[in-house]
Parts: sequence; C-alpha cells; structure tokens
Amino acid sequence: MHLPNRKITRQITVDFYYGLGSRYSYLAASQLPKIEAETNCKFIWKPIYSGDLMGLREQNPFSQHPISGQYNSAYRSQDAKRWADYYHIPFHEPKISALHPQDLALLTLAAGSFNLLVEYSQAMFDAIFAQGIEIDEQVAIAVAKNLSIPENQFLQIHASPDTKDQLTSLTREAFDRGAFGVPTFFVEEEMFWGNDRLVLLVDFLKKLQEKGIDSAPISGFITKLSKPYKI
Repeated sequence: MHLPNRKITRQITVDFYYGLGSRYSYLAASQLPKIEAETNCKFIWKPIYSGDLMGLREQNPFSQHPISGQYNSAYRSQDAKRWADYYHIPFHEPKISALHPQDLALLTLAAGSFNLLVEYSQAMFDAIFAQGIEIDEQVAIAVAKNLSIPENQFLQIHASPDTKDQLTSLTREAFDRGAFGVPTFFVEEEMFWGNDRLVLLVDFLKKLQEKGIDSAPISGFITKLSKPYKI
C-alpha cells in the first residue's frame, strides 16, 4: 500500500537576544508578532547586556576614536528613523542615561520571574522609543506596576545575585554561539544579526516549513531569496 508523502511541520523556535536600550532591538521587536503569524515560529526573548558581550569578545567598536561608519551615533540615529518610518512605527532617540543598560536587562529578567518578560520588554520599548520618555528607576517600576508586578518583589529580584547570574549566563550563551551584538537571532545554530537581517530570517523560516523539516539538524542549510519580503 502506497502512502502519500506528507510534510512534517513543527513550530520552530527562534532565540532573540536583545537589549532594551538598543535602537535596532526595538525596531526588530516591533516585527516579531507579524513574523510569528506568517511563519508559525515562536520567538524566545533573551535579554542580554551587550557591553558584557563585547567585553567577552574583547572588541568594542564604540570605543574606537574617532567612531565612524555604521557606529557613528548621528548615522545610527538617522538610519533608525528611516527604519521606523518604513515600519510605520514611532521613534525617539533613547533617554536612558539614568539607568545603566545592565540594569535594564536585570529589570527585564525580574519581570520574567512573573512570566511577564515579553510584556515588560514590549512596554519598556514603547516607553523608551515610541513615547520618548526619559527612563529612570521610577519609570521602570511604574511599567512593572502597570503589569500588576508587585514593586517590592520586583526590586528584590532585580537586585538578587541569582538574577545577575542569569544575565551573565545568557550573555555567555550568546557569546558561545557566536553573537557579537544585538539584536541577534538563532534558529538552532543558524545566526542572523541585526534588524536588517529579518528579511533573511523570514525567508529561512519559510523554506524550513516548505521542506517539512521536523527534528533534523538544520546547520548548513543554504538559503536563497526567492522574492523580496516586505516587513
């Protein structure tokens, strides 16, 4: 008896390493719900501190003098505004000097203890980049309280050694997998860096679904753009 060939499909998970103070993390995050709906993937949000990531790599392009090219602040601001216009989302330059970027990641992980990591991240991205609010600890707490996270527990978890260990572990994990900045996406061990690589990530995910890949390793899977994807 001949059985017809059937594709075996599964929901593919995509690890999303990001920073709340990162322009390009905000831009990329704004597109994730749409990508999940179109490709049947699920993004696993993993906040890291990119300063520690660059420290592990012993390379920091932002410490060079003079800072030039794609790392120039004026260029990055203009580029981010263009991307935001393309996505039809608001954009303001981040005002986060009152909070260390590491604290932003720790606060996000603290929200994760209440199973609200994604919701907190989205709300903070909105406050920082969409509304242009100057972020300090009180604003970060207010965002948590709006999600019904109890303030005292939130701050205790934020300051706990376990949370710091969790952040260190996530940053080391990203480094060990080859990440060198944020946002970075991984489908198993296939890496896509940057908001502008989302189009390649989407194409890759669609090709995996078309091939009906279930649990086979996908490292080395070669992709070729069939047609441009409008995000």
